[in-house]
Amino acid sequence: MLTMEEALRQSGKALVTQGEIVKGKIIEVRPKEVLVDIGYKSEGVIPAIEFQDIKAVKVGDEIDVLVEKLENKEGTVVLSHEKAEFKKNWDKILTICNEGGRITGKVKSVVKGGLVVNVGVEAFLPASQIDVVTPKNLAGFVGNSYEFKVVKINQERQNIVLSRRELIEAERNEKRAALLSEMMPGDIRKGTVKNITDFGAFIDLNGIDGLLHITDMSWGRIGHPSEILKVGQELDVVVLDVNKEKERVSLGLKQKMANPWDNIETKYPVGAKIKGKVVSLVPYGAFVQIEPGVEGLIHVTELSWTKRVAKPSDVLKQDQEIEAVVLGINREEQKISLGIRQLESNPWDTVSEKYKVGTRVKGKVRNLTSYGAFVELEEGIDGMIHVSDMSWTRKINHPSDMLKKGDEVEATVLEVDRANQRIALGMKQLGVDPWETIETIYKVGDLVTGKITKLASFGAFVGLQHEIDGLVHISQISEDRVDKIKNVLKVGQDVSARVIKIDKGERRIGLSIKAANYSEEQLKEEQKMLDALKPGEDLVALQHAFDAADEAVKSE
Repeated sequence: MLTMEEALRQSGKALVTQGEIVKGKIIEVRPKEVLVDIGYKSEGVIPAIEFQDIKAVKVGDEIDVLVEKLENKEGTVVLSHEKAEFKKNWDKILTICNEGGRITGKVKSVVKGGLVVNVGVEAFLPASQIDVVTPKNLAGFVGNSYEFKVVKINQERQNIVLSRRELIEAERNEKRAALLSEMMPGDIRKGTVKNITDFGAFIDLNGIDGLLHITDMSWGRIGHPSEILKVGQELDVVVLDVNKEKERVSLGLKQKMANPWDNIETKYPVGAKIKGKVVSLVPYGAFVQIEPGVEGLIHVTELSWTKRVAKPSDVLKQDQEIEAVVLGINREEQKISLGIRQLESNPWDTVSEKYKVGTRVKGKVRNLTSYGAFVELEEGIDGMIHVSDMSWTRKINHPSDMLKKGDEVEATVLEVDRANQRIALGMKQLGVDPWETIETIYKVGDLVTGKITKLASFGAFVGLQHEIDGLVHISQISEDRVDKIKNVLKVGQDVSARVIKIDKGERRIGLSIKAANYSEEQLKEEQKMLDALKPGEDLVALQHAFDAADEAVKSE
């Protein structure tokens, strides 16, 4: 009796074993399965889902199949085309590609943590290994074919881990080394803006990154690199320096153009009028662009001859087109000084003629300081009245004692200083100094009346006619001893007193209230007593009394 094997041989049927890969011919394509003849006693069946495109499968096509079962319940051979391809590809991959080898594959789909790549079998590409910088949109890689490096193979689990990043980095390293060896200062290279920082931009030179510093972007002033560059922009740059040891390349953009400062003195000589645009306003002035790469500074003091400009924005606006005059050039520091007021004549050039010494002028008090009052004679032209020139007779401690802001005053021109733009004025010079003829106004022994204007610890000041102050020493108030003047006298009080001392040189008058009713003989005796006092004592020290009174009042 014949065995099954002998029967198959006599019938011409092939002898197959389970798990074997054999050739088969498609004999029928059904909606859910494909019938394949492998030369066995019965046909084999392959599920239709194992074919990527069932419509492309045709009767008569030869394919490789894996025999999964020689006979199922229906007596049909169970085959797998997909597993046959996987086994063939897996064996091929193991043969030609150990860990570290290269293989080409097509990205199939996005999964958690990376991509699935078809390299004959399905392999995993982690997101961190897709590119040098991990991409955000993984779906953009699906359907594309790339070359990969095999970084790990697990035969037991039959899975493969790939890396595209390592190949890219290796390629970049090769390019970097080649570029560094051939790159020379002065070369012009094409690059792409890769990243922008506050101090410059990194340019991808197709294999190595170079730094384009902000100072090498333009001959003009740049606030931030983003003003002229954007990420992804392609541009030509000049190689300035190559450090092969540190693998650093310095690049320049402005070096492609001639330095506009090379012949700046010829183009813009001192005194020349120029036109430009205001590109920046700062507290101390305005920067004006004369041409690309060349800016000049108008200092706030050069904006007007007469107007008090607190800040440039009071006069100029951003992007305003203006005219100016070149005042100075420093080519080494790339600085140009400009002025606007020089476009007009300086009114101070004619001040000496307009306000001659001795001229009587009128003006409004614009400002008060501790030492005097500023009077506006015309727009931008002020004269200053010092406190010492406000009165012949009164000691003025502060200009507010006589004036207030906004007052209309008359004064006499005392001095004109054109170089420093100053005019000195005087109020007291409008009248005659009463001390020049004091002997005709007051004599020792005269009985006078006045009001108490100020109290001090040592005496009281009395306002007399002709705006002259007299001093009543504490010893001259009463026959009785006076401990505190404020207990006896009050500011504003009317008093009568005798003139007992006149010092024309020191412009001081000594008074005595207690001597108001003295006889001539008593007055002479009092005079003798006072004359006998040493300097620094009591009333005789009149030259210090007024100053001491001021200090006493300040300390109270």
